Amino acid sequence: MHSSSDSLSPRQSWIAERRDAAVATFTAKIPGIYQADIELEADVAAWATGRSDCPSLFLTGPIGVGKTHSAWQATRQWVHHQFGANYRGTPVVDSWRSTALFDALRPDADGNSGRAMVKHLQRVDLLFIDDLAAARPSSWTQERLFEIFDERYINRRPVLITCDVLPSALAEVTGDRVRSRLAEMCRGGVVLLQGADRRRSAAA
Repeated sequence: MHSSSDSLSPRQSWIAERRDAAVATFTAKIPGIYQADIELEADVAAWATGRSDCPSLFLTGPIGVGKTHSAWQATRQWVHHQFGANYRGTPVVDSWRSTALFDALRPDADGNSGRAMVKHLQRVDLLFIDDLAAARPSSWTQERLFEIFDERYINRRPVLITCDVLPSALAEVTGDRVRSRLAEMCRGGVVLLQGADRRRSAAA
């Protein structure tokens, strides 16, 4: 009996091996609490599998509804689906909690890493920022955010954001220029997740 891999061309087999390795590498980076597979909301699943008209995704909703868990699982599926007919190489994904990102972008961060980080985050294939509204901004970090998002906006590089508020309400955290670009980048890609606080349910 032949396995499904027997019908693949040498290039298809090579791409499948690269895909499996990339998914495994990304899965190893997912925090343990978010490792479990979950059923994704339809619009989130559509984005993850390349069936959405919007290349970026903005997950919003009340605290505890599963935004972060959905984002990690959606990103894993997104990585998997970058290895189709239009394969252009293994995608680079960078993920940050907003508080850690803002700390890393501060002018007093270790060494001269801030500028290199900005350039890296401008270029990665997918930038995932979790809980964007939780960070405390400064004028410096807002300027660095603008550099990151403006470059990604110009070059149509996608972002995945989780946040308790809508993009239009983010000016206090990101500044008006980033808020405007983010709203445009995520037009048609804002998904409101609803439901009970899963953390409270688990503790009950």
